[in-house]
Amino acid sequence: MKTLSNGRRARRSFTILGTCVAGLILAAGAAAQESARGTIESIWNDPTFQRQFVAAYGVNAEIEPRVTLDEVGILEKVRPLMAANDLAKAEAALKKAMKPDCSAILDFTLAGIHFQQENFDSALESYDKAIKKFPSFRRAWRNLGLIQVRQGKYDPAIAAFVRMLELGGGDAYSYGLLGFAYSSKQDYQPAEAAYRNALLLQPENTEWRLGLTRCVFRQGKFEDCASLLEVLIARYPDKAEFWLLQAHAYLGLKQPLKAAVNLEAIDRLGLASVDSAHTLADIYVGENLLDLAARAYLRAIDVDVNQPISRPMRAAEILASRGTPQLAREVLGRINSSWAGRIEPIERQKLLKLDARLAMADGSENEETASVLEEIVKVDPLDGEALMLLAKHYSRTSQPDRAIFYYERAASLDAYAPQALISQAQVLVGMGRYSDALAPLRRTQELKPREDIARYLEQVERLSKSQR
Repeated sequence: MKTLSNGRRARRSFTILGTCVAGLILAAGAAAQESARGTIESIWNDPTFQRQFVAAYGVNAEIEPRVTLDEVGILEKVRPLMAANDLAKAEAALKKAMKPDCSAILDFTLAGIHFQQENFDSALESYDKAIKKFPSFRRAWRNLGLIQVRQGKYDPAIAAFVRMLELGGGDAYSYGLLGFAYSSKQDYQPAEAAYRNALLLQPENTEWRLGLTRCVFRQGKFEDCASLLEVLIARYPDKAEFWLLQAHAYLGLKQPLKAAVNLEAIDRLGLASVDSAHTLADIYVGENLLDLAARAYLRAIDVDVNQPISRPMRAAEILASRGTPQLAREVLGRINSSWAGRIEPIERQKLLKLDARLAMADGSENEETASVLEEIVKVDPLDGEALMLLAKHYSRTSQPDRAIFYYERAASLDAYAPQALISQAQVLVGMGRYSDALAPLRRTQELKPREDIARYLEQVERLSKSQR
C-alpha cells in the first residue's frame, strides 16, 4: 500500500482530528447543558445561600422603606412564627394585618414566606408590589432576580440584578447567578465578568469557577480555561467532566499530547466515553503513534458494543490508510467478534472490501479474496471500490485481460473513472499494447488533466509510434 506524503498525511490527520473534536465538543456541550441544570439546584440547596435569603427580612433604615410603629409590631408577631417554621400561620397573620398602603417591607416579608414555601409565583408578585411601592428597594430587586433565574426567566432576572447593582448591591450569589443568566443566553462576555466577581467574593465556590471556565472556553480563551481547570482537577480528580474540558482547551491550544494525557486519565478512571476514546485514538494517529492509536480504538469498541458500527469501521479504515494493515486487522477482528450476528448486509460488504484491501496491502490475497469480491460485484454491479480491487488483484496475479475488464467497468463510474483509466492504460502498457493504452490516457486527461499523466502519455505515444 502506498503511504501518504507528509503534507497529505498532515492534512488528513488534521481533518480526522477536527471531525472527532467537533463531535466531542458537541457531546461536551450536551453534558454542559445537563450540568448547568444541576447548577441552579446546587446553589438553591446551598445552606449558606438559604440562610442569606431568609436572613434578609431585617430593615436597613438608611436605604430601605420605613415602617410605622404598628408595622413594627406586626413584624414582631410574625417573625417568631417564621423562626418556628410555622409558615402557614405566619402567612395568614401577615396577610390579615397588611393594608393596601402598608410599607414595602411587609410585602417583602410576605414574599419571603412564599419563597420558603416554594410558592414562587406568589413570591414574585409580592416582590413586584414591594418594588412598585419603593423602587430603590435593593434587596427586593436581588430576590426577584434570584427567583427569576430559578424559573428560567433570564432577561427579567438580568434586569433585576443590574438594577440591584446600580443601587449599590452585589454579593457572590447575585453575581454568580447573573453570570449564569448571561451564560444561558450565550452572552459570554458579561457572563465572564459576573462570574469573575462572584469568584472574587467566594474563591472556593466550584460553581462560579466552573461557570467562568465554560465562559472563557466558549470565547476561545483556552489558556485561561486550562489554568482554571487545574484548580478544579486538583479538588476533584475523579470528575471526568473537568479532565475532558481541559483536554478540549489543550486541543484549542494546539497541544494534542497534553490533551491525550487528560483523555488517558479519564480512561484510567474508568469514565471514558466512545467520543473521548476515539478522540484519543485520533490524536495518536495525528502524532503517528499508530500502535497507541490502535489500542485506543480497541478500547473505544469495548466502551460500548452497542455504538454504531460505523465508528470502529472508520477506525479500521484510518489505520489501513496509514499503511498499518496488521493494526487495521486487529480492529476488524474486534468488530467481527463484538458485532457477531448483528452486522447488516451493507456493513458486512464494507468489512469484506476492507479485508480484501488489507490482504492486498500485505500481499496475502488469494483466490478466496477474489471470490468474495466477485460475489460483491454480482450483488452490486456498481460497487466501484470492489471493481477496482478485483482489477488490481487480477493485474497482480498475471491475469491482465480480466484486470482490463474490471477496470473498464470501474471507468464507467464517474467517481472512479480517472484512476480506473490510468490503471487500465498501465496494464495495457505492461502487455506492450501501447496504441491501445492511448485512448484511456487521453480520456483521463479530458476528465482530470494532470502534468504527470501528460508526460506519461507522451512517452506512450513515442512507444506506440516506434511499434509501427
